[in-house]
Amino acid sequence: MWYEIFYRDPDFVRSIQVILELLGTLAFALSGIRHAAEKKYDWFGGFVCGFSVAIGGGTLRDMMLGVTPFWMTSPFYVVCTILAQVIVIVFAKYMKRLDNTWLVFDTIGLALFTIAGIQKTLTCAQPYWVAIIMGCITGCAGGIIRDVLLNKPPVVFQKEIYAMASVAGGLLYWFMVWLEVNFAVTVVVTFVAIIMIRFLALRYHISLPVLQSED
Repeated sequence: MWYEIFYRDPDFVRSIQVILELLGTLAFALSGIRHAAEKKYDWFGGFVCGFSVAIGGGTLRDMMLGVTPFWMTSPFYVVCTILAQVIVIVFAKYMKRLDNTWLVFDTIGLALFTIAGIQKTLTCAQPYWVAIIMGCITGCAGGIIRDVLLNKPPVVFQKEIYAMASVAGGLLYWFMVWLEVNFAVTVVVTFVAIIMIRFLALRYHISLPVLQSED
């Protein structure tokens, strides 16, 4: 089938998958723990929030695909969350100055996990339309869990471009695979595209139309 084009070297793809998930875990854990710190959660609460946002989307994806959740295959994902907690604690005095940096971490996590979700879904021999949805779930579900734990309206359901950046990245990934573009190039271009869509939407206040109530 068409997606076998870039799975001729499964070890390489698996290595890329692990790297994306580790980096995404660290990025999302930093974002989640930072938000918990704003709410004055204790260390344990911060860890739970960071770990939930880091593994939430991937866990939901893997359960739907019928495979072992990715974070249960290695302790490094827990270590990444612990590292993120240490970073937030040690540099607590500088947290406020890094508001834009946390946005960067959240966006990087979205891009990394979107790509990881797409790749893992395709390795399970699912069609590409499923892979796009799974990529979006992997990138966005953790943020929904984080916002629920923090008693905040989930950002993905607001007018801000977030999930749509993930979907757009998935469509671009599909298109580049259809063109038989090099696997590594496809990953890099998709990663940059998701980040640029998110940043440009924030910079120029681009958003989807808001539903109007009867009032």
